[in-house]
Amino acid sequence: MATHYYTVTWDQLHRDARALAWRLIERGPFTGIVAVTRGGLIPAAIIARELECRLIESVSVLTYDEEARGTPVVVKHPAVAGDGTGYLIVDDLVDTGATARVVRALLPRAHFAAVYAKPAGRPMVDSFITEVSQDTWILFPWDTEPQFVPPLARRGA
Repeated sequence: MATHYYTVTWDQLHRDARALAWRLIERGPFTGIVAVTRGGLIPAAIIARELECRLIESVSVLTYDEEARGTPVVVKHPAVAGDGTGYLIVDDLVDTGATARVVRALLPRAHFAAVYAKPAGRPMVDSFITEVSQDTWILFPWDTEPQFVPPLARRGA
């Protein structure tokens, strides 16, 4: 169970995805991008724009339900990508590496990139931008909403 939370804003996600694109540009050009849904969709769109890549495919792997982890199940395979040669896989986060292992098995020759990585999953990706501790839960902007938070003094902190 996560003991720390790291909140990522839309602006920060955009900056971090662009930084990942900057790191990936020398590895291209790529034939296409395979976004790991759902978390990889937005970073993949940003990276596709920066790399001027028009072919975007997806692979859907169910692993998480909020903070509960399950066995990864592929519910949608990429329509094109073969063994992954020339393709870039993009995900928002590699956590334990469970999802990444499943996707790597489908596309073993693709370059795998994640915006954020935790130590247990880091060996599964070829490129990433920011590492967070294994006990940190990243709160992505699509999972949160701005709301009033009382001052610390009022919360008894």
